[in-house]
Amino acid sequence: MSWSFITYEVVNRIATITLNRPDKRNALNDGVVKELIAAFTEAGKDSAVKVIVLAANGEAFCVGADLEYLQQLQRNTYEENLADSRQLMELMQLIYSHEKTVIARIEGHAIAGGCGLATVCDLSYAVPDAKFGYTEVKIGFVPALVSVFLVRKIGEGRARALMLTGKLISAEQAVQMGLINGVAAPGQIHDLVQQLAEDLCTGASANSLSLTKKLVANALDLPMQQALEEAAKINALTREHPDCREGIRAFLHKEKPGW
Repeated sequence: MSWSFITYEVVNRIATITLNRPDKRNALNDGVVKELIAAFTEAGKDSAVKVIVLAANGEAFCVGADLEYLQQLQRNTYEENLADSRQLMELMQLIYSHEKTVIARIEGHAIAGGCGLATVCDLSYAVPDAKFGYTEVKIGFVPALVSVFLVRKIGEGRARALMLTGKLISAEQAVQMGLINGVAAPGQIHDLVQQLAEDLCTGASANSLSLTKKLVANALDLPMQQALEEAAKINALTREHPDCREGIRAFLHKEKPGW
């Protein structure tokens, strides 16, 4: 597939999906969202991919919707805006529930929809100068879709504070809130994320990573007893999986598993 707004490459089982609108500060529009959905879907189907890195070219990671897109939304009917919202919902849900681990490498501001993308990734790392925030209320809009994921990630109180004020926070503050996982210098963040991705590729079972993500989601989605029942079933099924057998075999023989 040819890409207009992103780049996509797979090297050593790591798929890197890169926002590629540096002149627009990687702002979102209908085309960007569609290409991101297509890229994450492709990575999900590719058996050669084990980990996905979401990155961006230019000075900003993503600053939300671009001006032309916002102007178009004002001309849309309710039905058109609902369809557009559901498309963004599809993207966020796809990243959040993706069977493969998704790591965000954030080398610039992640604001509004851009902060939403960082929110739904499994792991996120940023440079010190990056700013984060859900600024929608400042233009009469609402951080509607991301609110569902943000409350789950950092809790109601912190989510309310960020979304109601539209305040921008530093990368260090984002770490303290649990919004992102760490901060690395511009000259180090590539290596940090690359090493993490490689470690996941070689040091963890793809089946285990996928099921662990499911367990976390179930713990939040289901009543406790039902979540425990699902966990017990997943536990039992995992024991029969080839990855588990290989992991135990390698452990007993003091070898590296062939994942």
